[in-house]
Parts: sequence; C-alpha cells; structure tokens
Amino acid sequence: MSELRFSLADVAGVRLAVSPANETVMSMWALADPVRYAVHLPWIDRARVTLRSPEVASRVRPLLELTQRGCWLPDFLTPAARPNVEMTEQLDQIAATPPDVVVQDLLATTPRRPLSPFGRALLTDPRGLLPELVDAVRVWYDEAIAPAWPRMRALLDADVAYRAAQLAEGGAGRLFEQLHPSLRWLGDRVVSDDPFERDFDLRGRGLALSPGVFTNRRVLWNLLEDSLPAGAYPVRAVGTLWEATAPPPGDPLARVIGPGRAALLHLLDAATTTTTDLARLTGMSAGNVSQHLAALHAAGLVHRSRQGRHVLYRNTEAATVLLRASRGG
Repeated sequence: MSELRFSLADVAGVRLAVSPANETVMSMWALADPVRYAVHLPWIDRARVTLRSPEVASRVRPLLELTQRGCWLPDFLTPAARPNVEMTEQLDQIAATPPDVVVQDLLATTPRRPLSPFGRALLTDPRGLLPELVDAVRVWYDEAIAPAWPRMRALLDADVAYRAAQLAEGGAGRLFEQLHPSLRWLGDRVVSDDPFERDFDLRGRGLALSPGVFTNRRVLWNLLEDSLPAGAYPVRAVGTLWEATAPPPGDPLARVIGPGRAALLHLLDAATTTTTDLARLTGMSAGNVSQHLAALHAAGLVHRSRQGRHVLYRNTEAATVLLRASRGG
C-alpha cells in the first residue's frame, strides 16, 4: 500500500494530460505479454512485424531491455506530462535528465529485478548512453505508435475530458474515488492499494495524471524525490480501441435517421471521440462524418467540446434514450 499526502497547493495542482512517452514505453509490456494485454492483439500483431526489421530491432534494443516483463520503469523514462505536450518535447525532456537522476532512477528499479546489460551499462555511463536510449524511444514511437496514435489519442483525450468534468463537478475527492478501484481519498491523502509501499509528500508540486492505453490493473506512480509527481491510470473503454463498430443488422434507428448517423451514435455511446477517429472507425470520409455530426448536433443528439487542439463529440441524454429504445430497452 502507498500513500500520497496532499497540501492545499497539491490539490490545486492536480492536472490531467495525455503522455505519448508513456504509451510508447509501456507498449513494450503488451509486446512481451500478449495474453495479459489481449485487448491489444490487433496492435501487437502489427508491432511484432515491425520489430522483425533488423534495423528497427537493433535501434530499439535499449528500450526493450529496460522494459522487460516484471521490471519497474525508471521515472525519467515516463516524465510527468503537460496538457497538449507532444512527443518531441517529451523526448527532449528525457534527453535532458541529469546523469545523477538517471543513476538514482535506475537503482530504484533494482529491488524488483536486476538490471539488464544495457541498464548496467547506462548506470556506469549515463551521459554517454542516454542518447542511445532516447533514440530507441523515438524509433519505436515512429514505427509502432505513430501510425495508431490518432486512434489512441482520441480515446485518451476523451478520458481526460471525462475526468476533468469529474474534477470540476466533485473536486479531487470524486476524481480519485472514481479514478480506479485501488484508490481511496481520505481528505488529505490518497491511499493506493499497490505493492510499491511508498509514503510520499507531494510538497506543493501537484500531481500530473495521465490515462494509459497500455496501463492495466493498477495506477503507476512517479514518486522519487527528484521526479515531478505523476500517475498513469488505465483509460476508460479501452476495449473499443481497435474495434470498427457498425450498427447491428436491421438496426431500427438506422431506418429512421440513416445508417451513417446511426453508426456514429452507436460509436459515441461507447466513448467520447473526434471526427478523425470516427472516420477511421466507420470508413466514412472526414467530411461526411462532419456533415453527419453537424446534423446530429443541431438535433440535440451529440454534444461537442474542445480539449486542446481537438474537438470531442459525445452523445447527449436524448441520444442515449433513442439508442436504448432502438435496442428494445
């Protein structure tokens, strides 16, 4: 069990952001344990083909070694994210990690499992070998994550919008109580049911929270003294990530409002998302999706909101009633 102690400044500093670096690094766990991450099998199959390239495998090797199954991750490899941060910024942040912090973070992982050969070499020469690790993260992002990033980003942004609404409506207590079953909010601290056994004072630095596509089972923390406090938690509706959902055969709602608009309402019933991802999931053009969304918005069936550079769509209560009625509920 771990405890995170909050001051008033820490409560005010709770923030939500998407971290492309987290997804890139933690995706290695899915590659190593496809049974545990079976929901990601469509991505895993493609990623394994990518990794068969000798050049990619050679350049990604340092990342593979530091993310072996059962390993704890060094905090510097999953830096606290800011809203709308891009992968290039996070790579620069990792590259700028002071050598003594690299050493400290690596040593903090050893109680779980001994360091790999690259980890031991990095411990000895952090200044010389950190660029090789940064290059490995960059290559894996470009080759394996970037092609699927619009789809992942839409799901992650939708979760951030949902949690931000919880924070605005019910404060930090409601956010943490509903963030994950392993967390409890006790007024001035979060108690986390985990094996990490940390007792950590945030010391007025706040807490960055990031939903994770490849984070499952529990919340993962960056809680070393020289790290900006951060937590990665499992994203909502991850089971919809790789689906291309269509209205059920003979869908009554499709006969009333048309198959295209019905397909969008069925998808938006599972998760808040963007025009781009709706186009990808349905096979319609982005322009066609935009026209349908405009009509649904005018009819009061979808709500739209802006999250950073993205416009997110979700069903209204009226749409939920229509879907329930069409399904015989």
